[in-house]
Amino acid sequence: MDITDIRIRKINLESKMKAIVSVTFDNALVVHDIKVIEGADKLFVAMPSRKTPEGEYKDIAHPINSEMRDALETSILEKYQSALLTETEQAEVPADPTV
Repeated sequence: MDITDIRIRKINLESKMKAIVSVTFDNALVVHDIKVIEGADKLFVAMPSRKTPEGEYKDIAHPINSEMRDALETSILEKYQSALLTETEQAEVPADPTV
């Protein structure tokens, strides 16, 4: 199964939840609401989840093995860093006074 698209849907630098991401696999399946979270020492990826009646959170979808988890997390975090660079570069471009 190949990751064919990653879309950073929302970036929020003011909270521990840094971004919300959608990932498409094989141009056939999309998983929404994957989160990029700021942990104690690094960023990590949290899969979409729901709260149970007991107050616990259970993943709705998640990788079955560590190889897929590592590939997914690496791809998402690379795309997130790229989106941050693009956002920063756009913020640094001075406004054109002639417009």
